[in-house]
Amino acid sequence: MAPSQLTLNLAQGSVSFKFAPEAAKNLQTSLSQLMQSLKVATQAASGGGKPQPQKPMEYQFTGDVFLEVFCNPNIYPSPFAAKVLITVRDERIRLSTEAELTRLIEDVNQYLEQVG
Repeated sequence: MAPSQLTLNLAQGSVSFKFAPEAAKNLQTSLSQLMQSLKVATQAASGGGKPQPQKPMEYQFTGDVFLEVFCNPNIYPSPFAAKVLITVRDERIRLSTEAELTRLIEDVNQYLEQVG
C-alpha cells in the first residue's frame, strides 16, 4: 500500500507529505508516552512535590522526507500547554516550526482514521 499524505496543521498554515501508516502508529505511540510524561509531571507539581525530571521525546522518521518531532516535557505546566518542535526536510527544503502537542495528536489520529 502506497503511503498517504499526512497533513500537520501549524500555527501559520500546514505542511503535507507522504507518510506510511506504520510510521504514524509509531509516532502516535511516542506522543501517547509524551502525554503520560506530561501528566506525571503535572500531578507531582500540583501535589506540592517536586516533579521528577522526564525524558525529552524525540521521534525521527526517514522516508520520502525526514521528520523529527521533539518535546521537552519538563518545561510545560500541562499537556495542553505543551508545544513540539517539528522539522520536515528533504534534499530541497527544510521546515522547522513549533506546533501545539494536542493539534499534532489530532492530526496523526485523523490520518490513521483515513488510512485505516
